[in-house]
Amino acid sequence: MRVKRRELLRAGASVAAGAPLALLFLRSARAEFGALVADPNGILDLPAGFTYQILEQVGADMSDGYRVPGRPDGMECFAGPNGTLVLMRNHELTAGASDGPYKNGQSAPTEAYDAAASGGVTRLVIDAVSFARVSSNLVLAGTTRNCAGGWSPWGWLSCEEDVGGTHGYVFVCSDSATTVKPPQKIASYGRMNHEAATVDPATNIAYLTEDRTDSCFYRFVPKDKAVPFVGKLQALKIAGKTNEDLGTWAAAGMSAGVEWVDVDVPDSASDDVRDQAQAKGAGIVRRGEGIYLEGTSVYFCATTGGPAFGGQIFRLDVAANELVLHGVSSDKAELDMPDNIAVAPWGDVIMAEDGSGGNFLRGLTSTGEVYEFARNAKSNGELAGVCFSPDGKALFVNLQSDGLTLVVTGPFPRAMTSGTGGGGPGSTTGTSAAGGNGASGAATTGAGAASGSGVGSGASSGAASGQTEESGSCAFAVSAGSAGAVAAVAMIAAVVRKCGAGRAGEDDSRRGVDGAVNAPVAPFETMSDVDDT
Repeated sequence: MRVKRRELLRAGASVAAGAPLALLFLRSARAEFGALVADPNGILDLPAGFTYQILEQVGADMSDGYRVPGRPDGMECFAGPNGTLVLMRNHELTAGASDGPYKNGQSAPTEAYDAAASGGVTRLVIDAVSFARVSSNLVLAGTTRNCAGGWSPWGWLSCEEDVGGTHGYVFVCSDSATTVKPPQKIASYGRMNHEAATVDPATNIAYLTEDRTDSCFYRFVPKDKAVPFVGKLQALKIAGKTNEDLGTWAAAGMSAGVEWVDVDVPDSASDDVRDQAQAKGAGIVRRGEGIYLEGTSVYFCATTGGPAFGGQIFRLDVAANELVLHGVSSDKAELDMPDNIAVAPWGDVIMAEDGSGGNFLRGLTSTGEVYEFARNAKSNGELAGVCFSPDGKALFVNLQSDGLTLVVTGPFPRAMTSGTGGGGPGSTTGTSAAGGNGASGAATTGAGAASGSGVGSGASSGAASGQTEESGSCAFAVSAGSAGAVAAVAMIAAVVRKCGAGRAGEDDSRRGVDGAVNAPVAPFETMSDVDDT
């Protein structure tokens, strides 16, 4: 029997009632996948049994005659036609960048938003089994510092982290665009130093982060779901508090009710959207960055928040209208400025670092363990664009300063539903470790299979809110509820992801039997509320 997503979400909410189920920042002696193995090619260190493959690199020819731009950043994977996957990929480039999309003698296309700007979005189509490149092309041109973004029912949202000139907007990009398209600017989402965005398909409410040291966290509420870009931009305010500095929250598990204040002039010529919001008491976020929607929870990073300025991860419970601090870094050696994030199909939160030294992909399990999954062995540049294929068998990531887009495959945990393997309800024994098939020439870091422990096992029991667990040189603040509740919610979340037919948060009604995304609610051309510059 196929369990409906909404029934499982309701079940998860009932299990969670009365227990503080913040994700726990613990450091365990063991790592989820085992120790990293040095890559002999000096590109990406991975646990034993995992391999990577280079999909594209800066300067390579694309199918449309342009070249792959540099500084790949935020990215999302969409199901494509005919057994393909589509990666929508930002490029965080400024005007005059030497590694822009144009070859010598080429000029910006007529569709460019700003002919002098070098940023934009590319679309990379790959075979879903071999990961061989099928095609790649420019989709959005003439924007600047396209940093992160996020999934939406209409395709990829690309965010400009720059308010110079006519910039500072979110653009919607169709994942089916085979050529560069005219820019679809969403002015109603505000003009600011945008970082990331995501949309709840149940309501078409958008959630947005802003990369400023004194930023706010925003949502856009449509007046009508069918007209998604006409409505109100609002900023988060802690209930009963004025300008609460969320960067000072230092104990995982801290929580508070939230209110929302209207931004009167979202498309402001001045960089004052956050000033407008804070004049009404909005809370202050210390460099809002990555964002991810999972069910009724919106996860987001504050990259320099917390006592060590090493980062915080918050969870906004949309149903309860409550903000929870999931964890806060107390040691940059163990978590250094998380940026892009993704919730893995098996439930872990995967965090891409943009720190000052060597940068990692780190995972956070439902039981509170923080582990290293990958390390940039090529440079000290940031890792970016972490995302998963809809079937959960492949992870994609960019090495930004190195101009590389990679796919990683291997023995990723696969969540089991009740009665489908060696484990019963609340158990994850008997999980399979099926990974995707890599193309020939894929680099392998280590031999053998890594131990892919499932979600919901070994839950921390009885830790008090605000307790600190230490192991070696690492210290993370901890907030734990009952072990049984944590394990149960982890199991339920895993089943939701397995039964959800694809991208987390995606409305099942938009997917066909084969998992392909059907046409959006309305084609871009009919969305008169989008500013088609």
